Amino acid sequence: MKWISTAILVILVSVIISSSGCVSSDSDTEGDGSDGIYGDEVETLEYQGVELTPINEQRNNAIKGTQWINEDTYLLKINGMVDTPQSLTYGQVTSYPNVSKVVILDCVEGWGFTAKWTGVPVKTLLDEAGVQEGATTVIFYSEDGYSTAHDLDYLVDNNIILGYKLNDVTLPEDRGFPFQLVAEGKYGYKWGKWITSIEVTDEPYEGYWESRGYNNNADVGGPRFG
Repeated sequence: MKWISTAILVILVSVIISSSGCVSSDSDTEGDGSDGIYGDEVETLEYQGVELTPINEQRNNAIKGTQWINEDTYLLKINGMVDTPQSLTYGQVTSYPNVSKVVILDCVEGWGFTAKWTGVPVKTLLDEAGVQEGATTVIFYSEDGYSTAHDLDYLVDNNIILGYKLNDVTLPEDRGFPFQLVAEGKYGYKWGKWITSIEVTDEPYEGYWESRGYNNNADVGGPRFG
């Protein structure tokens, strides 16, 4: 009977983990992060007096594992309620003036890490496309079929960025290259990775985990479900 109880416990734990908002851990990494080196780049481990979590110590989850995106053929599409739909190359996106921030990623599972993120403000990209009057919601779609959405006001008022560097290292493939949304103040399931398109709409939207019961606001410290 003891082995039966143990088996049941293992199954229950597996179910809980697989149903959480940051799931399918992907442990692929490059380099060992020692001496502030990650791969062949220097990794910043302290910024503005804040100690940063080394990349190799940051937990990382995805629904389908690492997505491998070719920088040379990549295009970021911006469409929906915009005056001029965009198809931007990686070089075009990264050529815009960037912003660096220290932001904590809090996973709904209860873990988190502190990192320096560098990227282009989403507002910059939306301004280039020309957001139409009445738009309220911005949806982010990822290469692996993942999606999530944010209120337009949240993105603009908080100067939310589309990150392409992590601790001054080019965003690694397993961390979301070429772009991860740095959704500060929101749980990790709102931080879309491998972003390939952005849609502007005037309707509410429930993304991958939100449509499975997770709270659509996803404010850190707020309700996780419903």
